[in-house]
Amino acid sequence: MDHYDSQQTNDYMQPEDDWDRDLLLDPAWEKQQRKTFTAWCNSHLRKAGTQIENIEEDFRDGLKLMLLLEVISGERLAKPERGKMRVHKISNVNKALDFIASKGVKLVSIGAEEIVDGNVKMTLGMIWTIILRFAIQDISVEETSAKEGLLLWCQRKTAPYKNVNIQNFHISWKDGLGFCALIHRHRPELIDYGKLRKDDPLTNLNTAFDVAEKYLDIPKMLDAEDIIGTLRPDEKAIMTYVSCYYHAFSGAQKAETAANRICKVLAVNQENEQLMEDYEKLASDLLEWIRRTIPWLENRAPENTMQAMQQKLEDFRDYRRLHKPPKVQEKCQLEINFNTLQTKLRLSNRPAFMPSEGKMVSDINNAWAGLEQAEKGYEEWLLNEIRRLERLDHLAEKFRQKASIHESWTDGKEAMLQQKDYETATLSEIKALLKKHEAFESDLAAHQDRVEQIAAIAQELNELDYYDSPSVNARCQKICDQWDNLGALTQKRREALERTEKLLETIDQLYLEYAKRAAPFNNWMEGAMEDLQDTFIVHTIEEIQGLTTAHEQFKATLPDADKERQAILGIHNEVSKIVQTYHVNMAGTNPYTTITPQEINGKWDHVRQLVPRRDQALMEEHARQQQNERLRKQFGAQANVIGPWIQTKMEEIGRISIEMHGTLEDQLNHLRQYEKSIVNYKPKIDQLEGDHQQIQEALIFDNKHTNYTMEHIRVGWEQLLTTIARTINEVENQILTRDAKGISQEQMNEFRASFNHFDRKKTGMMDSEDFRACLISMGYNMGEAEFARIMSIVDPNRLGVVTFQAFIDFMSRETADTDTADQVMASFKILAGDKNYITVDELRRELPPDQAEYCIARMAPYHGPDAVPGALDYMSFSTALYGESDL
Repeated sequence: MDHYDSQQTNDYMQPEDDWDRDLLLDPAWEKQQRKTFTAWCNSHLRKAGTQIENIEEDFRDGLKLMLLLEVISGERLAKPERGKMRVHKISNVNKALDFIASKGVKLVSIGAEEIVDGNVKMTLGMIWTIILRFAIQDISVEETSAKEGLLLWCQRKTAPYKNVNIQNFHISWKDGLGFCALIHRHRPELIDYGKLRKDDPLTNLNTAFDVAEKYLDIPKMLDAEDIIGTLRPDEKAIMTYVSCYYHAFSGAQKAETAANRICKVLAVNQENEQLMEDYEKLASDLLEWIRRTIPWLENRAPENTMQAMQQKLEDFRDYRRLHKPPKVQEKCQLEINFNTLQTKLRLSNRPAFMPSEGKMVSDINNAWAGLEQAEKGYEEWLLNEIRRLERLDHLAEKFRQKASIHESWTDGKEAMLQQKDYETATLSEIKALLKKHEAFESDLAAHQDRVEQIAAIAQELNELDYYDSPSVNARCQKICDQWDNLGALTQKRREALERTEKLLETIDQLYLEYAKRAAPFNNWMEGAMEDLQDTFIVHTIEEIQGLTTAHEQFKATLPDADKERQAILGIHNEVSKIVQTYHVNMAGTNPYTTITPQEINGKWDHVRQLVPRRDQALMEEHARQQQNERLRKQFGAQANVIGPWIQTKMEEIGRISIEMHGTLEDQLNHLRQYEKSIVNYKPKIDQLEGDHQQIQEALIFDNKHTNYTMEHIRVGWEQLLTTIARTINEVENQILTRDAKGISQEQMNEFRASFNHFDRKKTGMMDSEDFRACLISMGYNMGEAEFARIMSIVDPNRLGVVTFQAFIDFMSRETADTDTADQVMASFKILAGDKNYITVDELRRELPPDQAEYCIARMAPYHGPDAVPGALDYMSFSTALYGESDL
């Protein structure tokens, strides 16, 4: 702001001490102000048939300055001096300045001598003051005036124009679009605004200035090059130029203001009608959405597949997350709009708005309540259905696996049992068929459990309403029927073989023995493969150790199993040896079993491959659990040290605060050493925080090695820091009290001993009864009123407890009062001599001021038979200090 900026509507000049700073006026701004102010003055001086060429020279004699003021004000000034002397010029300028001051303008640091001497900055400041007073001050727009009113007028006029944003009177006008917009707003035929470009400020400015000069009689006050070539155009020059636009269009503005008033009333009515329409539409849309949504939420029809139910859950979550929140906002906005509309109608003295039937706010709230009711329990139902389908999918998959295994096993069994091979077989073949049949029956019995499991799973699927229950039932029924048929066929074949058994005498014992040992061994290997491939989830090292122990026990059985395998293979090798040795004609394989040595070896090799994989998996999990256990122990070891350490420090601080070892300074030094040792302990807390973070990252949720949690440690640490700081503060306050009251260390120790004795709960505070007992023990004889008064002193907050600090404050005050009274009594006896009284003047003359005033404040004047005016009675003085018993 320059030295001639306006401060208030009637104060346009800065204080005098700002002038030195403003002397550093930017040359570019000075050039713009010269040109603008000269053009502005000439626009008015032309009306009087004259003009100026050099603004600081042509106003030096004051004649044209007085003429300018007469033209712009319409008033006559005092008659000017026509002389050429300096005194005449100063007189004319003073007349002009007096006229400006008479218009309520306060001129600061502008004198006639500076104008006569041609001081350019003073002259520019004076002209700017005139422009402000006569061209800008009277501008009023929407309860704002002067500069703010002019700026608001510009903003209102240029608001509809693209790329025009008037925020000030300098850089906002630099691109020229603001000037063009003002002209186009009032005289659109003069400028084709659509062809203007923001990146061509020179053309924009020249167009506006030329059009304004040619058609609006606004002189060209600036050159476009001056504005473009300046980083920040001069604000005063722009304001002066823009004010000319304002006055040129002021008539149109008044008409526009009247139109705006009418439009404002119409706009309120239109806005109210629009609010009504918006309410009706929003209410209809919201009610329609609720109507469509409620049936969807009430639909409890279960889906048949997990994917479909998960899609339903996802749809519901999308509803909660995406669809419902906007509707909640719409409902809230609807109520806000309704209330706003009713308020506006009431303020406009219009009838209240009555929505269409069924669209009241209460109707919408009722519909919304129905929506909430329908939504209630829907998610729980979805989750229960998903859990049910998960269980069903698991059971169905288990059913299919077991059914497939069983069907694979029974495949061809019926055809085998229906064979008539025994009719043409030899005796040895019959024996073999019989043994084979016995092995089959054993295998059949072993599969009985699987068939029962299949039936039980099918029954459970039916009970849980599995969607594909018909196919499951059909397959289960087929298996059961086949199983019954196998039992019947097995029984029938056994009867046939037993009838023929008497004719058969030979049997291949080796085949039979092979079959009997191979079948259980094969089942053992199948079970082992299932166990070795079974997944596991553990949470503690004990659990993984249990699995490892079981696995090691299994591995310990492998040597015996390998011996069994070699024994079974040895039986087969012995059969082969017999065949080769005796040239036995073998028509087929072992009649007692379908398990071949190749199958046994293949499964055995598979078991051997699975064992190291299982070892690796267990080792990795064991290492992970060991790491977790190490983290638990590491955290527990530190926590078990830090937790008790914090508790111990808390107890030690408590003992220090109530014990009486050494002076208060010793206690303070001791506490500060404690505080330093506590602060030095912080790295261990930080280390524990780091261990805690590792535990959290490892997803460890329990720790049997400690009862302390990180939260306990944090809270204890914070309490410890707070307690040591508070205790140090209490000792510092005690030192301040001791020094201020002059209490000796022995008195402090006595106070502490009395306080600790009556602090029965050892909390560092006495309750009211303990405090009363303490006072009685110290010789106080008081009634309830006196005790209440003392309590109001030591317990102003009425907490019912007395701290040690309050206790020593009270005791120090009582001790000081007693010492002062004794001093005064001694002085009184000395000064009174044989008299029973002493005058006030004698007391003030002989005693120190505090003792004298103490006596005067407490004693009544002497009223004996030989009373002296202004004297103090010894007896009444003694009674006031010691009571009646000491008289």
